[in-house]
Amino acid sequence: MRNTSPRWRRVVWLTGALWLAGCSESDRPLESPVRFEGGIFGTFYQVTIVDDLTQSEAQVLEEGILAELDSVDQAMSTYRDDSELIAFNQAPLDEWQPLSNELIEVMAISQSVAEASHGAFDVTIGELVNLWSFGPGARPEEVPSPEALEQRLAQVGFDAVEVDTQSMQARRERDVFVDLSGVAKGHATDRVAAYLDQQGIEDYLVNLGGDLISRGHRDEAEQEPWRIGIEVPRNGRPEAQHIIPLESQSVATSGDYRNYFEVDGQRYSHTIDPRTGRPVTHNLASVSVFHPSNAWADAWATALLVVGEEQGMQLAVENDLNVLMLVNDDEGHWQSLASPAFVDDFGEALLDELGIDAWTPALSSTGE
Repeated sequence: MRNTSPRWRRVVWLTGALWLAGCSESDRPLESPVRFEGGIFGTFYQVTIVDDLTQSEAQVLEEGILAELDSVDQAMSTYRDDSELIAFNQAPLDEWQPLSNELIEVMAISQSVAEASHGAFDVTIGELVNLWSFGPGARPEEVPSPEALEQRLAQVGFDAVEVDTQSMQARRERDVFVDLSGVAKGHATDRVAAYLDQQGIEDYLVNLGGDLISRGHRDEAEQEPWRIGIEVPRNGRPEAQHIIPLESQSVATSGDYRNYFEVDGQRYSHTIDPRTGRPVTHNLASVSVFHPSNAWADAWATALLVVGEEQGMQLAVENDLNVLMLVNDDEGHWQSLASPAFVDDFGEALLDELGIDAWTPALSSTGE
């Protein structure tokens, strides 16, 4: 989790505050929606609330949201020396370390997705990510030597970490660097949503760097659902390929078109395959996973992006995952593919409206 500034950088929009005679300043009602937004983890957060709020209620919610984000950053950041995760990475090998509930929870999710994806998701690739210039220990943008790559790859493997959820402890059995960036942002999104639920907020959208959770409606009177954009890069910048209704649901998207570098005309994606130690090279550009838990969605989106379209959809079917993929063919054309669970959830009418193909093994193997 990246936090590049020593203090929280935040901007809070209290849209259209209404001043009513006879009300104290803290009791001023605010015009809906109320939006909180700012920078965190090297990305942004934006929380939009439709419920009626007063000035004082909005201030309490803002403080609570930031407290949730701070808690996750303190536990899981690889960019701050005092985080719980850094302490775990520096602890002696083969010695059990007591960890917080949330760190154990996220590590357990990570190990579960690692096993189910046959190693496509692996939180021990931190040193490989650094070697390819995409981590907190970023190097100059250059392709690592085969010798350096082989040495780092030999250390990688999710079997190097053992998690004991009963005793709330974990240990490293090899000298690996655990990096939870592929799941922690989703967990933070879950935490903010759970906080808002606890406060009785009924209609909201949490957006943490593209990981989203919605509750209720964007317009309660009209029962209008929240709508989100699934992006593709066009003319050098992302544009919405599809607008999807999101009703009391969570979605996380992983893409390989935002973060990369080029050397001698060759493009190197930030998405590293833990099984080979190299950036992925297939045509799958974006994976969106819809799931009740954003942490699970975040981890699975990363895993499916690693393995590519065909293997990814097979994993989606095996694990009953609600998935939408965007594939870019060699001629620059985009194809949208939906897993069976996506079709069941959103319906064939939406697929027809948006031009999304329902995935089948035959469709994947023929490319048609």
